Amino acid sequence: MSRFALIFVVIASATAVRASEPAGAPTPIAAEFKVRPIGHVKKSEDRTWIVLDKQYAPGLLGLDGFSHIHVIWWFDQNDTPQKRAVLQVHPRGDRNNPLTGVFACRAPVRPNLIALSLCKVLTVQDNMVEIDQTDAFDGTPVLDIKPYAPGIDSASDVRVPQWAGPAK
Repeated sequence: MSRFALIFVVIASATAVRASEPAGAPTPIAAEFKVRPIGHVKKSEDRTWIVLDKQYAPGLLGLDGFSHIHVIWWFDQNDTPQKRAVLQVHPRGDRNNPLTGVFACRAPVRPNLIALSLCKVLTVQDNMVEIDQTDAFDGTPVLDIKPYAPGIDSASDVRVPQWAGPAK
């Protein structure tokens, strides 16, 4: 089986209210989701592409009208039970930063190794999207692509901890 034919099974917690429970009483239930890669990252010299499996190429129609995309990918080279169990880190691998929960930073260790990169679109052709860059490695499985939408993907009155500000 090729690396890109893998099916990622994500086990997640969800809440549901049973009819026999009082209103507002959440009951944890287990849910299973199957996530299949739609393609992979291809890096060659100084160029980077998102290469979709041919069956998904029609889904790129109209994407060339957007300047930026969110690429959702899997931290496949970081996927071990031990790394999935890490829930607190020093952000950016810097011990000078305070110990922080993985949901309060962008650490590559987390229960579900889903990553998100905002990328500039250079070209869209056939089943390939050339982007300016991504921190994903060559061969990384891509789970989804979503266009960046100003106003929807922007926030006002943003607040972040001091360590999360721009690098000096």
